[in-house]
Amino acid sequence: MINSKPLERKLIAKKIDNFFIDLYSALQFIIRFFKELFTPPYEFKEIIKQCYEVGYKSLFLITLTGFITGLVFTKQSRPSLAEFGATSWLPSLVAIAIIRALAPLVTALICAGKVGSNIAAELGSMKVTEQIDAMEVSATNPFKFLVVSRVLATTLMIPMLMCYTGFVGMMGAFVNVHQNEATSFVTFFQQAFEKISFLDIFASLIKSIVYGFTIGIVGCYKGFHAKNGTEGVGKAANSSVVLSMFLIFIEEILIVQITNSVR
Repeated sequence: MINSKPLERKLIAKKIDNFFIDLYSALQFIIRFFKELFTPPYEFKEIIKQCYEVGYKSLFLITLTGFITGLVFTKQSRPSLAEFGATSWLPSLVAIAIIRALAPLVTALICAGKVGSNIAAELGSMKVTEQIDAMEVSATNPFKFLVVSRVLATTLMIPMLMCYTGFVGMMGAFVNVHQNEATSFVTFFQQAFEKISFLDIFASLIKSIVYGFTIGIVGCYKGFHAKNGTEGVGKAANSSVVLSMFLIFIEEILIVQITNSVR
């Protein structure tokens, strides 16, 4: 009988080697991004175009998801608070949940699925059809034009989308509270923001900036290193979404721990 243990060890060792090679390649990719970011010329037109693609074209999905999130969270929280006769705490509870956690996280996960996959698929198709190589031959810097512009767009627009998601989510919560308690608009938002501090808003902005950078850099990296034709493009888009979401949850844990230690 053939001993399979040496073969299994080789496979494990190969996977470990590939992991560290990919990690080194990703680190080099990030370092190159920061070098190109501060080196002229600057592709302002492409950055504005990508901001439009990331921000405006995500508004409908963000609006729908944010409103439903606020409405459903309020509806689900009401019975638990009603048992203790504390439904008056509902606006504060919803505001804390949405502003501290739900708005940045929901926005990032939606954009990871929509924007991140689009970036990876677009750059991946350009890579496998050798359009990126053609740009290099024509004296255009494809990294600055394709990568820097997209990463900047996600880093800038996702914080704005997060603020919008928070507002729409609070409006969804207000609809439910007003329907059940006839609470006025002014009273609802006064009660909602009683427990919200500057640290909460600042931490959510930092989260969304980090999430935006992560989505952009992962999507660009996966697309820029796509292989094996159209199959590789699909794999790049899929792995971009999975890896972005995984990193977002890791970053969420780390930022929450830092925020709580400061608080």
